[in-house]
Amino acid sequence: MRTVAVTRIGSLRDPDPTTRGTIGVVDFPDQELGPEDVRIRVAYSAICGSDPHLAEGFFGTDVPIGLGHELSGVVEALGERAHRNGLRVGDRVAGNFLRFCGTCRPCQEGRQQFCEHIQDYNRPGMAETVTWHESQVYRLPDDVSLLKGCLLEPTSVAVRIADKTRIRVGDRVAVCGGGPIGQLALQVIKMYGATSLTMIEPIADRREMALRHGAEHVIDPVAEDQFARAEEITGGRGYDIVIDASGSTRAVRGLLDLAAKGGTVVYGAMYPESFEMPLNLSDYLYLRELTLTGLFVSPYAFPRALQILPHLDTEELTQAVFPLEQAAEAFAVHVSGAYPKVVLRCNDVDEETRS
Repeated sequence: MRTVAVTRIGSLRDPDPTTRGTIGVVDFPDQELGPEDVRIRVAYSAICGSDPHLAEGFFGTDVPIGLGHELSGVVEALGERAHRNGLRVGDRVAGNFLRFCGTCRPCQEGRQQFCEHIQDYNRPGMAETVTWHESQVYRLPDDVSLLKGCLLEPTSVAVRIADKTRIRVGDRVAVCGGGPIGQLALQVIKMYGATSLTMIEPIADRREMALRHGAEHVIDPVAEDQFARAEEITGGRGYDIVIDASGSTRAVRGLLDLAAKGGTVVYGAMYPESFEMPLNLSDYLYLRELTLTGLFVSPYAFPRALQILPHLDTEELTQAVFPLEQAAEAFAVHVSGAYPKVVLRCNDVDEETRS
């Protein structure tokens, strides 16, 4: 089975081709179809901002490392007991790349993100097919195309970010980072009735994109004094909620100063494993009572992400589509930042394939 994988560990941005991380298409063994499993013929698989971290060895260095967890496709085969969700061969689906076992202590306590068996079905989705447990698979609404459907997983992250903010109608909100998660989070937060909704982003095209999708204000953190602009936008009160979706170690520290007293700061990205951020506990947690939180994965978010996906404007996130065989070129475009999102077409799958 053809699968996109990391074939050499290293930064994809390394200018030295002899040490740069490499991406290639390799043959992986077919995954066995268990009695409760669903085999999906993958249509589209999007590149996530975390994928270059895998090339850097964040989750291990034994290559090849299969990639891809934001995907859509068509049900190709079902195990003999994989019918409890009403799935049928030919259904257009997307899903959660992680299977929560439901039986370990964290799952029983309502904390699926800490499932002790979370990696059991974590299988690469930038491939011709992927086999998941039926509990991971969601049938797409009729008005959601397979191309849009591959954004179900990042949409679930935006939903989880909103959950972590505990937003109230009228809260002033800033989002840092105009990549896919930041843009989706902006749209989701808009639905909650956010005010003074601001995108902080150094790339002009992405600031303009945010304005098209609901931002009331934008800040260029390079050319502007973002603290002064935040004071201007919020009338000196600061933002009730500040969300980081950038993962930038240069950006995250300054976000604390944008938050209102009693505000919440959500670190909603993946950060370098060795990065440590200085934090004055007296200033930020004692005197200003900020709540700082983060997130790992998206438990309990997928059904709601599926409900709102038809209402999101995602066209600008699916403009760059490459065939599976051009995975290396697709990743080069991804790291260049030329597009906010890059998608791989893994198979030419007909939208009307149900048998």
